[in-house]
This record gives sequence, structure tokens and C-alpha cells, in this order.
Amino acid sequence: MFKQLKSLLGVLAVAAGLAVPGLAGEFIVVQSTTSTQNSGLLDVIAPRFTAETGIEVRVVAVGTGQAIKNAVNGDGDVLLVHARAAEEKFVAEGWGVRRFDVMYNDFVVAGPGADPAGVAGTGDVVAAFRKIAAAAAPFASRGDDSGTHKAELKLWQAAGVDVEAASGGWYRETGSGMGSTLNAAGGMGAYVLTDRATWISFNNKQDLAIAVQGDARLFNQYGVMLVNPQKHPGVKAAAGQKFIDWLIGPAGQKAIADYRIDGQQLFFPNAGPAATN
Repeated sequence: MFKQLKSLLGVLAVAAGLAVPGLAGEFIVVQSTTSTQNSGLLDVIAPRFTAETGIEVRVVAVGTGQAIKNAVNGDGDVLLVHARAAEEKFVAEGWGVRRFDVMYNDFVVAGPGADPAGVAGTGDVVAAFRKIAAAAAPFASRGDDSGTHKAELKLWQAAGVDVEAASGGWYRETGSGMGSTLNAAGGMGAYVLTDRATWISFNNKQDLAIAVQGDARLFNQYGVMLVNPQKHPGVKAAAGQKFIDWLIGPAGQKAIADYRIDGQQLFFPNAGPAATN
């Protein structure tokens, strides 16, 4: 009888997505950006954390803006994204407990081989954006409030270009993730801003090649924070903090540094003291 009851409870738990003591391991939900998932990073390092702790990591991979909205709604235990100003606002408003740097890489501008705007090889991304706009060369934007989209809009602002006015013309918003936007850029022969990790792991580059890189303004920092259990009592604070501590500790930082595709390192660990209390 007990075995039958246990089996029934297990079926119900799986159907409901719940962890029941003695029936399934504990899990946390991490709201994260698409680059950490699409690059394959979390697929590799999360199982290492699970092996050490028994805590499963379930990742919701969306744009940074949506990930933050989900965390504000309490739909997750940990937030791992890459839009520092938005992250600091998230913590300042009480939705997150404390923000930690985790790792960084950079953005690059990819473009068609024909390079109609003549920007290939330049190290000045703002000047390149001005030339793309002046040439009315096609540019594919994610247009999805992701961390990449936020970074792109800051660059257009620095370049003094009103992309809202150009929307639907040479400036084309896909409203989708990085992989889909890269596909669209390749198909239309457009320039595109992408994080390097997704670029390296992306197989369907078509005629696209890196045109602009190396500008300090292309720096791409990732941060992690616990969703505030005082705002959402259902947050698994202990398990979520254990994941954060692992991620910014020696084991997690080494796992990040060790992750490579074709010999290329995708992310560079740089955890340090909390940036926001």
C-alpha cells in the first residue's frame, strides 16, 4: 500500500513539476538570458553543481528584460543576466537580495562579406554604427529588450542615430532571440550586434563575419542575484544562494573558465565582492 501511495505521489509530483522529499531531488529555477543557454554553458556547468549538491537547476532562457520581469513576478529563485543598470535597479527596488559579478565576454558586430558600410576591421563601434546608418545598410536588431538589445540601443544613442525613425527601413527589428536574429541577418545581408559566446557557438553563419570588435564599449558583464524571498515567500532562498555561492566560488569559476568550443573560451570568470547590497 505504501509503495502504491509513493508511486502515485511521484506521478503527481512530476505532473505538477514539484519536488517531494524522498521522491525527487530539490530543484531551483534560474531565470537567465539566452546566451548562457544557447552557448551551451549552463548545459555543461549546471550538472556539475547538481552532482555536488543534489540540487537540480532548471533554466528559463529568455531575453534579459523578460528574465527580470519574470523574477519580479516571482517566477524563479535566481536571476542570471547581463544588463548591469537593470540588475542594479532590480536590487535597489527590493526584488533581488544582492548582486554579484560572475563572468564577462564581449559583443561583436557581424556583417555581410560585401561590407556595404565599409566598417570591417574598425575598432570604433560608435563610428561604425554612424557609417552603417549613413549608408542605410541593413541592420538586424533583436528588438526584444534583451541585454544585447539594451547594449545596442546605447551604442546607437552614442552615435546620435534615431533608430526608431529608421524602424522598418534599413533598421529591422526581429523581436526574437540571438540565434534567430543571426539567421535573419545572414538571410538579408545585414549587420548585427551579437554576444561573442553565441557567435562562436552559432553554426549557420552564412555570409556573416565579424566586422567590428575590440572596443571597450563592447564589454559584456554578467551578474547573478537571488530573488528576494521577502517579496516572494516561495523562493527557495537556501538552495538558490547555494547555487550563487557555487557559481562565484572556485568550483563554479573554474567550470566557467574551462568551457570552450573549438578551443575558444566563451566566458571569463570575474566574481568579486557584491556590487549591490
